[in-house]
Amino acid sequence: MKPLACAAGCLLAMLLPSAALAQPADAAPLQLTLQLTLQEAIRRGLETSHRIDEVTARGDAAEAAVGERHAATLPQLSALAGYTRTNHVDPFFIVSGANQLRIIYPDVPDNYRTRLDVQWPIYTGGRLDALERAARIEATASTDELATTRGDLTLEITRAFWAVVTTTEALRVVQESVTQLGAHLRDVRNQLAAGLVPPNDVLTVEAQESRQRMLAVQAAAARDIADADLARLIGAPPGTGLAPTVPPELAPLAAPSLEVLVEEARRARPERAALVKRVTAAGERGRAAEAGAKPTVGIGGGFDYANPNPRIFPREESWRTSWDASVNVAWPLFDGGRARSEVAQTSALTRAAEARLADFDQTLALEIRQRRREAEASRAAIDAANDSVRSATEARRVVGERFAAGVATSTDVLDAQVALLQAGLDRTQAVANAHLADARLARAMGR
Repeated sequence: MKPLACAAGCLLAMLLPSAALAQPADAAPLQLTLQLTLQEAIRRGLETSHRIDEVTARGDAAEAAVGERHAATLPQLSALAGYTRTNHVDPFFIVSGANQLRIIYPDVPDNYRTRLDVQWPIYTGGRLDALERAARIEATASTDELATTRGDLTLEITRAFWAVVTTTEALRVVQESVTQLGAHLRDVRNQLAAGLVPPNDVLTVEAQESRQRMLAVQAAAARDIADADLARLIGAPPGTGLAPTVPPELAPLAAPSLEVLVEEARRARPERAALVKRVTAAGERGRAAEAGAKPTVGIGGGFDYANPNPRIFPREESWRTSWDASVNVAWPLFDGGRARSEVAQTSALTRAAEARLADFDQTLALEIRQRRREAEASRAAIDAANDSVRSATEARRVVGERFAAGVATSTDVLDAQVALLQAGLDRTQAVANAHLADARLARAMGR
């Protein structure tokens, strides 16, 4: 019985969480209601994914940051207004030559002020321009992040789709085995009634049938969980049953050299494109940090309308206008090492981004080689599994005829049945592995 337990147990262990093995025996499988191809599942998943919505929102935020950085280089126009209440003071006045009082500083406790102010940084040593360039590069890198997320989600949906296909086929194979064992059990009981076999043969077949029924329950639970996982990824309501349409036969693998595949992947992988842009953006931030030690020049001006207007002498309790224009130069002669520390920080971040890019390039060739070999090996496994199924089917037929003729034992029939079950499960897994290997290779190539 150990080969049977290994055959079904290995498949279920990969597709069923441990908690699912405790499903009750009367748990009914989901009703298959939604016909779904792999391409349709991917399309639905990409349209309803919250992860894509999150990355898209981050991209929008990066685009807004570009506008924020650009706005810092433009003139800033502000409208100001204020009211101030002061304590009463003794007016200051003088006596003119005609014996008339001339108030120089009146008692005006209510002070009103309005101002239209303009500020424009016309030279910042390249700091604002470098920050704007860095923000634009980050915004374009967010597009690559979106492509990366779509690729990862496509691969995850493909895995979930083939999990549904595999668990459905595993359930069919186990249920078919239960049916065949039921028929064999009836034959053995008839032979027991005729005195052709001992009672222990019947008990052996009954035990094997019970084991098969247990495996069928586990296979049904695994199929239901795979349905729920795929339904989650494609945005289907909970409890939706799925009927996946198996795609046609695998296309033959293209035969370009490894160097060609690696070069194609370097150009197409969105992760690498994002890393390259991150390196460039880090360099721009470094230039912005270096500009922090340079002088800045700005122009400013404003129009005041106030009561009293402090620019008018002598002071009067009336609304008066005034204006001003200025050119301001600021040069941080000593900032406690702030600019130097900022330059060191951006330099370290640039080196980190460059190291990450170098590591990606170093492992890319290994990943492509691994995915290519997996695709080739999975196709060879399908051919071997098909041969095993044909051989096990023929062996099961021959043993069945020998048992009917009385020249084979019940144990021989059970062994042949176990071999056929294992071959069927191996073929199902081999086909799923081949399609997943193709999907992983396509993801590694950035397609």
